[in-house]
Amino acid sequence: MPTLMVSVSGIRGIIGDGLNPNIIVKYTSAFAEFCGRGKIVVGTDGRISGEMVKNIVTGTLLAKGNDVIDIGVCPTPTVLFNVKNLKASGGIQISASHNPNEWNALKLLNRKGEFLSPDENKQMLSFLNSKPEKYASWNKLGKTAAYNKGLEDHINAILKMKYINTSKIRKRKFNVLLDCVNGAGSYSMPLLLRKLGCNVIELNCKKNGIFPRKPEPLPENLKATLHAVKKNKVDIGIVVDPDVDRLVLITEKGEPFGEENSIAHVVKFILSHNQGNVVVNLSTTRAVDDIAKEFNCEVFRAPVGEANVVKKMKEVKAIVGGEGSGGIILPEVNFGRDALVGAVLTLQHLLDFGGRVSELKKSLPQYFIVKKKIEIGNANSDNVINKLAEKYKDEKLNFEDGLKIDFADHWIHLRKSNTEPILRCIVEAKSKKIASKLAEKYFDEIKSIL
Repeated sequence: MPTLMVSVSGIRGIIGDGLNPNIIVKYTSAFAEFCGRGKIVVGTDGRISGEMVKNIVTGTLLAKGNDVIDIGVCPTPTVLFNVKNLKASGGIQISASHNPNEWNALKLLNRKGEFLSPDENKQMLSFLNSKPEKYASWNKLGKTAAYNKGLEDHINAILKMKYINTSKIRKRKFNVLLDCVNGAGSYSMPLLLRKLGCNVIELNCKKNGIFPRKPEPLPENLKATLHAVKKNKVDIGIVVDPDVDRLVLITEKGEPFGEENSIAHVVKFILSHNQGNVVVNLSTTRAVDDIAKEFNCEVFRAPVGEANVVKKMKEVKAIVGGEGSGGIILPEVNFGRDALVGAVLTLQHLLDFGGRVSELKKSLPQYFIVKKKIEIGNANSDNVINKLAEKYKDEKLNFEDGLKIDFADHWIHLRKSNTEPILRCIVEAKSKKIASKLAEKYFDEIKSIL
């Protein structure tokens, strides 16, 4: 059965088995209708199928009468930045993020350089089946222009962040082992880090778009990278996913810093300079709350998903936000996850902290998260959630995104999948042993409901 996944951020699928030229034309055409006449910024994450998809996307946009600004192979946050910077009507990043080589996707951005909101996505999808399809006449076709300064403009904006002292970072001369999984980070991260005076050892930084391992930057996929960090005796390991919106750090000991700790340490750094509201998703570590409390700041929670976090950030005028998957959002540069921003903030924080990465990790509130998938077969996931909510009705419940139950010493978040008959179960506690035991306990409770 062909694989095509449609979400608020766009569409993704396997090339030749779900994501085919007809589908690409159909969705690009609907997006062009949503944007109206105007410039559309287009970028790719460098994977093999990117050129083919970009040609179809570009041809469709030109046929609709839109001008295309091609910024080449670049991070997703670079496309976000350039939509806003070039005052375009929208943007398309051709990237399947952490999905394997055979996947690709269209990530759709509005004129503000942000992922479509749920309402905007609904409006865009309404154009999918509009008949007759409208295309421009021969003398009103769009034009293509390459913009070669897109990445440079983005990097320059990052280096001008008010929290950053570039001259001090350069003097420190950090030794960094960098793993970009041969994706868009290979074009951007070495350049950024060397501008900051870092000595960069490149691993998986070939510009060939072929991922040498599973591209999601999870510890089980980074064994060779962890070993290389320790072997090369560097100050820090930095890993990004193919489109550079997720940041993963490795300590000088060759141990994972922890994706949840990426957002936690950035929040601590930002709040130490500027007090304000923080937004993270419902599945992000409670360490963020502990840190915010130190600075008398407030944390707001949003449903999982970048667009949801951004929406809440705007509502509460947050100065920093993100997700526990290594996604860091700093509105000063981008209203979207940006691993380049996160990497620079990390170097500055490490410099100010004055210790090693492993010591910075230990200075953060210590929590442990366990994630499980629960097969529910033909059972109704809402029924399972409602019965569990009834059992724990005296606790703090949140129904914005499945069910989250906050206890004094731990929390559990249950989310239903829109594509599989499963419930995702996330539990956080003060130790891995306790979190694992609790996850098993809830697993058994859910099984008894099924």
